Amino acid sequence: MPPKKNVKEEKILLGRPGNNLKSGIVGLANVGKSTFFQAITRCPLGNPANYPFATIEPEEARVTVPSARFDKLCEMYKPASKVPAHITVYDIAGLTKGAHAGEGLGNAFLSNIRAVDAIFQVVRCFDDAEIIHIEGDVDPVRDLQIIKDELRLKDIEFAKKHLEGVEKIVKRGGQSMEVKQKKEEAATCEKIIKLLEDGHRIANQNWTGKEVLVINEMLLLTAKPAIYLINLSEKDYVRKKNKYLLKIKQWIDENSPGDVIIPFSVCLEEKLSHMETEEEAEAYLKEIGATTSLPKIITTMRQTLGLISFFTSGADEVREWTIRNGTKAPQAAGVIHNDLMNTFILAQVTKYEDLVEYGDDASVKAAGKLQQKGKDYVVEDGDVIYFRAGAGKN
Repeated sequence: MPPKKNVKEEKILLGRPGNNLKSGIVGLANVGKSTFFQAITRCPLGNPANYPFATIEPEEARVTVPSARFDKLCEMYKPASKVPAHITVYDIAGLTKGAHAGEGLGNAFLSNIRAVDAIFQVVRCFDDAEIIHIEGDVDPVRDLQIIKDELRLKDIEFAKKHLEGVEKIVKRGGQSMEVKQKKEEAATCEKIIKLLEDGHRIANQNWTGKEVLVINEMLLLTAKPAIYLINLSEKDYVRKKNKYLLKIKQWIDENSPGDVIIPFSVCLEEKLSHMETEEEAEAYLKEIGATTSLPKIITTMRQTLGLISFFTSGADEVREWTIRNGTKAPQAAGVIHNDLMNTFILAQVTKYEDLVEYGDDASVKAAGKLQQKGKDYVVEDGDVIYFRAGAGKN
């Protein structure tokens, strides 16, 4: 008998599947969330007032993803239409101690976090007597612990409620497949509850594919990846020094290992967003010897969500499309139109680097660099693709 083939188990990603994933800006009240939202989205939404809970309903905006590859393709093709990639960002109401039990705007805050796929956590590290701190003074490690505990305690509530429903089916007994699956699910719930009660975040643990399916169904708050945005004064940001930074890094290494820390200055970004031209902003940055952090923040969040890009390009349009890493060609085609996925024939793939090197599609093809890929091809970041499909859909 021929040897059995080793079937590689596909990794199931923690979090909801999809290509239109959302990021939420969270933190305690008055740490700079709404001002950051205005700066990153370049729009006047939000309500950055100097009192707790100025933002009550989450504001939403799409943020253009900075992309040197997109800019280069537009330069090459000079298309009539240019459509860059975007990410969706929400400005969520400020949290307070006791939110898990409904204190302040706790219930609204936590339900809004549950609706997003990843978290920008803004941490205040600047002293300003004119801006009220809800806890009375600036202590970023305390603030980090408050938010971690509130999300964790709410997740314990979610997990225990989910376990109750699972145990009702287990108690029926019998040898059915459903009961067997629910016994495994109950074991996963118990494992989750134990980790949460021991002070851990779900996102920073290792999980099997079956466990991930259970976690994804529960929409746990601590299962969402986090990027920690350390909000400094402009002075500290420029000189790259702040008395809290080392303590913050130590806390994150212990409590949220592997997650990204990005120092930035809301004060500086707000100032830049109000300048009339990009040239004026660039001149100011050159004068103070600093760079804006917004492009890094946007691209890092995209990577954290497991998102990559492919391109369609031509004289009519250059567009950057967003997909989850690991997406196969038919599903990538489906991002453009469902019919392209359903009637997929093949994908004609050019690597971005080859297109830039050879200068145009004809030269790429003549050099033998145009690849024909079938339904099992996993799209790679930066692929320039033309899809062929049946029923006249191209």
